[in-house]
Amino acid sequence: MSDWLMSVPAFILAIGLLVAVHEYGHFWVARRMGVKVLRYSIGFGSRLWGRTSPRTGIEYWLSAIPLGGYVKMLDEREGPVAEADKPYAFNRQHPARRIAIVAAGPGVNFLFAILAYWLVFMIGVAGIKPMIAAAPDGSLARDAGLRAGDEITAVAGKTTGDWQDLRLTLLERGLDGEPVELTVRDGDGRTRQVRLDLTGVPADPDALFDRLGLAPYQPPATPTIAAVIGDSAAERAGLKAEDQVLSADGQTLDTPQALVDYVKARPDETIRLTVEREGRRLELPVTLARAENASGEPVGRLGAQIGVDAQAWSQMRTTRQLGPLAAIPAAIGKTWEVSSLTVRLMARMLTGDVSWRNVSGPIQIANYAGQTASIGLEAFVGFLALVSVSLAVLNLLPIPVLDGGHLLYYSIEWIRGRPLSEAVQAAGQQAGMVALLMLMTLAFYNDILRLLG
Repeated sequence: MSDWLMSVPAFILAIGLLVAVHEYGHFWVARRMGVKVLRYSIGFGSRLWGRTSPRTGIEYWLSAIPLGGYVKMLDEREGPVAEADKPYAFNRQHPARRIAIVAAGPGVNFLFAILAYWLVFMIGVAGIKPMIAAAPDGSLARDAGLRAGDEITAVAGKTTGDWQDLRLTLLERGLDGEPVELTVRDGDGRTRQVRLDLTGVPADPDALFDRLGLAPYQPPATPTIAAVIGDSAAERAGLKAEDQVLSADGQTLDTPQALVDYVKARPDETIRLTVEREGRRLELPVTLARAENASGEPVGRLGAQIGVDAQAWSQMRTTRQLGPLAAIPAAIGKTWEVSSLTVRLMARMLTGDVSWRNVSGPIQIANYAGQTASIGLEAFVGFLALVSVSLAVLNLLPIPVLDGGHLLYYSIEWIRGRPLSEAVQAAGQQAGMVALLMLMTLAFYNDILRLLG
């Protein structure tokens, strides 16, 4: 419950801000183009609050459904327009001007992302060093000669400052499906080049890293129960927050990941955990629940958050902080990198190479909003940048009812010299609405599966 007390307001703040930015792009350019704007609304549905400008007559609304917004412009297709106002109607504008107005929404979202990343780089990006754990037998990392504790400092000459950089770069290179050169520094400070063969690797992010066998290095530390989820296997077994898990079925667990791996490998099984609580040792049998991973395979589920030893992890932390000027190209590059990767992953979803389970809906976004807000300003602003890019890319898809669909219609009209027939446009609108509803249904379905799993 406490998580949602943070997630819901963080979600409303994030979506409200990003929608306001997106719609302001349409609003601002429409006004500069001389188009008469009737209403600027954040949210859909009934008006919760509003005011009308006495100077311009524009209505400013805050509406009930906070999952979008709109800018209503004078348009002869939506009702009668006075003769004197017809030059200011949206539908009377040249296709190039309509394209500029429509493109301004996603364009401002990209600009917002650059601004947000610039701020994040100025504040300082906290992360963990790109050091890797021992790769399992048969993995590509093991075959390439990577060892536990190696730090991958660059991929194909591109510096990887933290684990997030490493993950994004390998995701992008994985889509290329070609061998890549890694610059690696071992525990003694010696640097070497390692060739990692990415030929034929899965495009799906989770499957890719399973195939690579790459996971963050974890310094030795006893796993600790940070929190127990209600009505879970952990709660039924009597586990409590701050319990230290010493072993499972007599097997010593020297890292949090060791406990996670042990649990995931045993769905529906009963294991015996040895825990230390307030100086006493307890033996607790735990019957693990069953869930599914991103590939649909069964995994064990404990139902507890596993904590880490803050002191042991301090050596893994790193912070990247840039000055105002240096942060500008870094922010532009980051926005381009995330945008490019988003488009490529979407394309691979259409070919079936990336699972549709990666599509997230409002529930998952709210969860991320709450988590990042609880971490701090830098994490929340970084989250806003990421969602802003996603919002821009999604809106540019050539689906009627989205900005990309309108851009497609107006571009065709500009080339042909006349618009598509009303029947064709109406059919496209209906098909687009169906596609959008299917996408939203899939997103909600995935969100619910994550909640249950």
